[in-house]
This record gives sequence, C-alpha cells and structure tokens, in this order.
Amino acid sequence: MSAFLRLAARRLATLPLMLAGVTLLVFVVLQFSPNDPAYNALGESASPEARAAYAQAHGLNDPLPLRYARFLGQLAQGDLGHTAPPAAPVADRIATAFPLTVQLTLLGLVLAVAGALALGITGALFRDRWPDQLTRLLSIAGVAVPSFWLGILLIQEFALGAGLFPTGGYVNPADSLTGWLQSLTLPAAAIAVPVAASLARLVRTSMVEELDRDYIRTATGNGLPRAVVVRGALRNALITPLTVLGLRVGYLLSGAVVIETIFDLPGMGKLILDGVTNGDVALVQGAVLAIAVTFLVVNLVVDLLYLVVNPRIRVV
Repeated sequence: MSAFLRLAARRLATLPLMLAGVTLLVFVVLQFSPNDPAYNALGESASPEARAAYAQAHGLNDPLPLRYARFLGQLAQGDLGHTAPPAAPVADRIATAFPLTVQLTLLGLVLAVAGALALGITGALFRDRWPDQLTRLLSIAGVAVPSFWLGILLIQEFALGAGLFPTGGYVNPADSLTGWLQSLTLPAAAIAVPVAASLARLVRTSMVEELDRDYIRTATGNGLPRAVVVRGALRNALITPLTVLGLRVGYLLSGAVVIETIFDLPGMGKLILDGVTNGDVALVQGAVLAIAVTFLVVNLVVDLLYLVVNPRIRVV
C-alpha cells in the first residue's frame, strides 16, 4: 500500500469516532432544552397526567445513556424522529431542505475561491504597488463586513434598486436554470465575500513566499515563461490556504443558515428557525446533526485534497 493510501485510510478511520462525538454532543446539549416533547406533541390542553403518560411511553424518563443508545439505534436506521404536530418524519423535512443549503454553500464556495485567487494572486504579482494596496483594502473590508448586513445591502442595491435579482425566494433548477442562478447569486455572494477576503490574504502571503524562493528565481533566470513560473508557484502556495478552506466551509454552512432567513429560502436555516420557534427538539436536533456531519465530511475531503496537493506529506 502506498504512503498516500495509508494516510487516506488513517483519515477515514477517524471519521466514525468524530461522528460519534458529534452525535453525542448534539444529543446531550438538546436534552437540556427547556421544551417539553410531551407538551409539543399533545398540545396546550393536555393534562399533566397525559403528558406524564406520554413521557413514560416514549422513554423520556429513562436515564440519559439509555436514551442516547436508543437514539443511535434509530439513527442507524435513518430514523431522526418526528416533528411536532402536524407530525412528519424529520428525515423527510431535512431531505427537502438540505439540497438547497448544499447548493447555496457550493455556489458560495465557488465565488469565494474565485475571488480569493483573483485578489491574492494580483496582490502577490504586484507586490507593494497600487494593485496590491487595493487588494489589501478590499480584503480588510471584506473580512470586516458581516454576511447578514451584506445580504441586506445587496437586496437594497441589486434587487430593490437595480431590479437585476429577486429579493428572495427559490427557483428549482429543473424549472429554470437562469431563475435558479438569479435566486441564489445574491445570497451566495453575501456568504462568499468574508470567506474570499480572508482566503485572499493567505493566498497573497503564500504566493509572495513562493515567488521569493530560489527555485522560482532560477526558473525565471533560465528564461521560463512567466505564466509557467506563476503556475508552479501557485501549486505550492495553495497548500496553506487549502488547509484553512475546510474550516471556511463551516463558516459558509453557518452563514447559509442565516442568509436563508434573510432571502426567504426554504433551506436548513428556515428548518432550524421553525424548530426553534415551535420548540421542536427533534427537528432542531436532526437539522443540526445533518449540518455537523456535513462539516466533518467536507473537512475529510479537504484533508484528502491536501494530500494530493502536497506530495511531501505522503512520505510522512
């Protein structure tokens, strides 16, 4: 087995442990919620006796370890419980809302990476000149801008003002690809700008360090085309930003949850908001768990990409 496969297998072996830790954390935290599942299920008019009988029938009075074991058994079968009345499987609600959040996060990721590369490379190639100063200014401004405030500003300027995009709502790509892109462009830009700004500073710093290395100077002195030299430097310069990208995906996911509320998108953000508003512990628990697991999987993928981009680590 090659060194790369051994390292990849080592990363994959840690995934079940991390998943177990996430499920335990989410379960324990939400067990201390002040909301009473019996009250939510039976309604306001239910008597204390009826609520006590409901709690006894559904094992709500069992010790915490027993409830967690039962939760894991249900989770292994794909059962995340049911929402408060009108009752519906939590898994079905998540299956409906989750694809939209994934689409928004991926589009935001594409915009963030494109913006970071453009700003970072420009700043490195024109070091200490006016393009570099401009990219630094844009990066600092982007990091300082909250995504929810930027979303409101984008609605005012490009939706209400210019009329180029809708103020909210979601269009299924199966119905209209153009409408889908228009409905997600502004919210994706709102969550992408802070991530792009922070990554751009890392890309610039890494590129400057690579361009100052001896092998780059030697290649330039030997007459290699500048485009070839920059491409070689960029490959090595992306190692550090790539390690941070996995954490930034978590920011994109959390930002998407907030931005979906501002743009009236029926994704995981609305699902969590509905669960919190209605005191639906099962819905909140399932939605938070789905987002947390997604974050772990994305970070695993980024780790594997890091192994691909950085050949030196394969010999460790």
